This record gives sequence, structure tokens and C-alpha cells, in this order.
Amino acid sequence: MAGRPFLGSFELMVLLAVIRLDDAAYGVTILSALEARTGREVGVGSVYAALERLEAKGLVSSRLGDPTPERGGRAKRYFRATPDGVREARSTRVTLSLLWQGLPQLERGRT
Repeated sequence: MAGRPFLGSFELMVLLAVIRLDDAAYGVTILSALEARTGREVGVGSVYAALERLEAKGLVSSRLGDPTPERGGRAKRYFRATPDGVREARSTRVTLSLLWQGLPQLERGRT
């Protein structure tokens, strides 16, 4: 376990949105994907803060796109999951599944 970056739940959600969006992953599309999938309002600042942490951990990389007139000549910053990011998402899924198993309190229909 040593050496693996720790992923918070929101970071994991952002990482999964980046993977889902592939080449179309930038701040607004990531925000929209999170809100659509979770049914919760998400702050754009929270998304960018999580993206910065994920990039610092080597789990996503970013690049600037071409400037667009709609953005006043500014370029969008696109994000892509790195191979380490994809591995970490898979590993986290396995770990959470193992932790979830055998907990009758979390089975469907229980309160």
C-alpha cells in the first residue's frame, strides 16, 4: 500500500468523470457529468481543486486546447487520466468492493 496515492471520494468521482469523458474532459464537462450522475450540485472550484490534486498525484495530465472566440480567446484546459490514474481507479473499485462485502447493514432493503 505504501507509495500509492490516497484518493478521497470526490477525487475518485472526478477521476471517473475524466475517464468517462475521454477527450472531452474539461472543467465544465466534468462538472456537468458529476451533477448528472450524482444528482447533486457541485462547485466548479471543487472540481478544479480536485483536478489539481489528481494532477499532482500523477493520476491525470492536462493540456491546453486551442483558443476559442466563445471564451474571449482563452484556451480550455483538457484533462486525461494517466495509466496510473486508470490503474488507481480499478484498484479502488476492487478495494471498495472487498470492504463492502459482508456488511448486512448495507444490503438492499435494510435500514
